[in-house]
Amino acid sequence: MASRLGRSLAAEELLRPIRGRREDIGQHQDPARSQVLPQAAEQVSLLIGPQVVHGQHGDDGVEEAVQSGVENIIIVTGRGKNAIEDHFDVNVELESFLQQRGKLDQLEEIRKISNLINFSYVRQGEPLGLGHAVLVTRTLVGDEPFAVILGDDVIDAQPPALQQMIDVYNEMQGPVLAIEQVPRDDVSAYGIIAGDEVAPGVYRIRDMVEKPPRHEAPSNLAIIGRYILTPDIFPALQETVSDRTGEIQLTNGLRRLLKERPIYGCRIDGARHDTGNKLGFLKAVVYFALRRPDIAGPFAEYLRSIDLQPAEPQRR
Repeated sequence: MASRLGRSLAAEELLRPIRGRREDIGQHQDPARSQVLPQAAEQVSLLIGPQVVHGQHGDDGVEEAVQSGVENIIIVTGRGKNAIEDHFDVNVELESFLQQRGKLDQLEEIRKISNLINFSYVRQGEPLGLGHAVLVTRTLVGDEPFAVILGDDVIDAQPPALQQMIDVYNEMQGPVLAIEQVPRDDVSAYGIIAGDEVAPGVYRIRDMVEKPPRHEAPSNLAIIGRYILTPDIFPALQETVSDRTGEIQLTNGLRRLLKERPIYGCRIDGARHDTGNKLGFLKAVVYFALRRPDIAGPFAEYLRSIDLQPAEPQRR
């Protein structure tokens, strides 16, 4: 990140957290202390899937947060999402079973999830948009910067995507949004920014618009599922009017905040998979399976052996 920002930064200027250790950052506020994981929307049904790809018992967003030095995770849940809380709890029965069978490697993986981080939960009474999901965490987050990770976006990056953004935050001292160049035909599926590149991959945002028509998009730089936000986002969201669907969009709240302070975009160096749709989920399964040393070889051989002719659509 020092090369991205164009100069070498002293250690006390940057947050370079690693598991179990945190640098002294002096007067800077730590944006990685808390993280919000919104899970109240219906698409969360695919959330648990990517962890199977990694053979992990913790969600990818949690792993990324831990690797980036986050201490506390706030999970926003809703009706019918109780399994998410159980997912990150200690499973005494399963641990006992693995202990008795001598499956110590699997037992260690199981226990790792409960030792990774501190979890808190808050309910979003109705699925009223990402902006509303962030707003309901206000009491738990308090008066400090925090991160937001959307579980549908699984990003393979080193350093982790969130760590890349933390480095930008500590240089710029302002909110940071993860961005990615997308095909022009896809811009209407994203929040899109207009901005000026102030360092390689770092943009000072001039404006942003939620899901614009292709011909109205100011660029093809799309906001993806990682944010570092400051607590002044909360009053901005409170003043944000719901859109025509009745939802409070985080992009619209950020646009209001942009009138009061600079906001930055960080183009993530890594591979992103949108697991919120069927094709993206399947692509992620294949991508990560081919990167697992224990199954990559046999799985690649299997892929080469199958008939890749697409199936004909069924006739009714």
